[in-house]
Amino acid sequence: MFLFGSTAVANASHGGECRTPSIDRFQQWLASGEGATEPATGSILVPQGRHGYTAKIKFLASDWAVMVVWLGNKFEAQADLSRSAGFWMTYRATDDLYIQLRPASFWSGGDKWVTKVPSTRGKLVKRFFSFHPDKWTTLPELGKPAYPLSEALDDARGLVFVGKTPNDLEFRGLRVDGYRPPCVY
Repeated sequence: MFLFGSTAVANASHGGECRTPSIDRFQQWLASGEGATEPATGSILVPQGRHGYTAKIKFLASDWAVMVVWLGNKFEAQADLSRSAGFWMTYRATDDLYIQLRPASFWSGGDKWVTKVPSTRGKLVKRFFSFHPDKWTTLPELGKPAYPLSEALDDARGLVFVGKTPNDLEFRGLRVDGYRPPCVY
């Protein structure tokens, strides 16, 4: 069992789910419009059961596709994850993909630190993804970032999911150690 750290984060907040659709208080799960996806743009949150939500998206082609989670629930926000051990994610994926940790100071472009998200062969699983530097790498095809991983953790704006193969994706949980996103909508 993993216990969340007691480290206080200045922009974290207390309470339950947000009043608007969210998964673990993350309200902005977005199809970015980059690559062939279904849906093509906008929120990918859909009702799950009577009281919750799930995020669903399909990457449709053998070309880069992108899906974004804004950590502070709005584009302008950022989170200091420098003391976080990592995050738990409950998801299903029919193929491998990657998560880019995108800092506010270097938001644009593909040259980001990434960690692999293994295929679950369509089964729902819960996995821990560490922020330890040896768990993050770069993809030669997308380029190498000009900043260290520690800088990306300092001013993290979003987790950006990227893949280059058709993939059916669903997300049911995302809990970041030591960080609780504020509800902004």
